[in-house]
Amino acid sequence: MKKIIIGLISLFIFTTAHAYVDRGNAVVAILDKASGKTYTMTLPVNTDVKYEKLNLLMRACKQTDPFMAENAYMFIEITVANNEKIFSGWMNKNAPGENPLQNADYDIWLVRCE
Repeated sequence: MKKIIIGLISLFIFTTAHAYVDRGNAVVAILDKASGKTYTMTLPVNTDVKYEKLNLLMRACKQTDPFMAENAYMFIEITVANNEKIFSGWMNKNAPGENPLQNADYDIWLVRCE
């Protein structure tokens, strides 16, 4: 009986350790380097959103389980007007410098998932 209880507790701990909640929208901040202004936009999942010269396509926004430390991740594809891909990958809310968009005109980072 003791082994069964320990096994169930271990199963619970390991299955919830990396639980994420899928969200339908990502809120991003965009820094326009030319004007020095920051804009906030909401990006729905799998919807192409235009911002000036950029096309933003957010594929997934995941938030950590409510019982864990708060963090959010977004998978986004960013292209310029001529369909040249300038970024494709995950962005981390708590570590925006890990995988940033490196562009001469804009900086984009994840604020939260909704």
